[in-house]
Amino acid sequence: MKKLLVTGSSGLIGSEVCLHFASQGWAIHGVDNNQRAVFFGPQGDTRWNQQRLESLIKGFVHHEIDIRDRQRVLDLIESLRPEAIVHTAAQPSHDRAAAIPFDDFDTNAVGTLNLLEATRQFVPEAPFVHLSTNKVYGDAPNEIAMIELETRWEYAEPTYQYGIPESFRIDQSKHSLFGASKVAADVMVQEYGRYFGLKTCCLRGGCLTGPNHSGVELHGFLSYLVKCNLENRTYKVFGYKGKQVRDNIHSYDVARFIEEFIQAPRCGEVYNLGGGKDNTCSILEAFELVTSLTHKKMQYEYVDKNREGDHICYYSDLRKMQNHYSNWSITKPLKLIFSEIVTTWTTRLKEVA
Repeated sequence: MKKLLVTGSSGLIGSEVCLHFASQGWAIHGVDNNQRAVFFGPQGDTRWNQQRLESLIKGFVHHEIDIRDRQRVLDLIESLRPEAIVHTAAQPSHDRAAAIPFDDFDTNAVGTLNLLEATRQFVPEAPFVHLSTNKVYGDAPNEIAMIELETRWEYAEPTYQYGIPESFRIDQSKHSLFGASKVAADVMVQEYGRYFGLKTCCLRGGCLTGPNHSGVELHGFLSYLVKCNLENRTYKVFGYKGKQVRDNIHSYDVARFIEEFIQAPRCGEVYNLGGGKDNTCSILEAFELVTSLTHKKMQYEYVDKNREGDHICYYSDLRKMQNHYSNWSITKPLKLIFSEIVTTWTTRLKEVA
């Protein structure tokens, strides 16, 4: 039985990948130390997801390891010798990074290097998939000419009618410290592919979402928004009139693409992985969608200052991914994503009531 090692296995994407590959007959090994609870407090706790995996996946093995611990990472991969590695562990918030710069860089950049070097030393044939971020582009997408519509911003230039391509520049822009640490990891993943010939790829995620997200204010846009609505909490909108646009992709479709890559890996590749234009919404449009499902009015407060390095409008150009992997496409449309998140949060909130 082939072994898959997933870092950040208790997170949204990590857990989805574990379940998806378990259904394909892989033996699943997860690495997680619940660091999200350290970064975001009790609301970020992911132990419930670890327990879910242990109950749903026969033979699931949990490794309580901090990826910053170089020797333990080396020892794990040397002893386990996995056939593939999916690296989703990260400090994921660009707001939080400014308060914890060493923890952010050591987790995102150094932790990734630890995993890459262990892969090179012990399993150089194993595909290595890294969950990067669209924040590697910094705020450069904000320089694109925009038009303001009633509920959203939109690109005015025909060049970007399909979204942001992988050729878009990553330097000479403001990234946030989180974006900078992810750039370091992203480039290193590419380099281990190009320099050493490892089968690596960076997935520059848009809004990765789904029903198993432990959404908090600083990370997990849709999940946190739905939770606020159901609990009658006030959601803070930071700048851009609430018309800032994101493309949203369900964690299941992320896992499906990872499967496609592992089946036919390439060296040092980069893909913009998001929902594409069809799965975009602004915050104002998200309010309308969630209200239509819950029949609860959204309580929100507008803060007339955008977050540092935040995008006005961002959605992923999916053409390169679909050209390289023609069997892959988006299967979860936006309204279904909202519906699943609402259903799951409703159940979870009842359980803790």
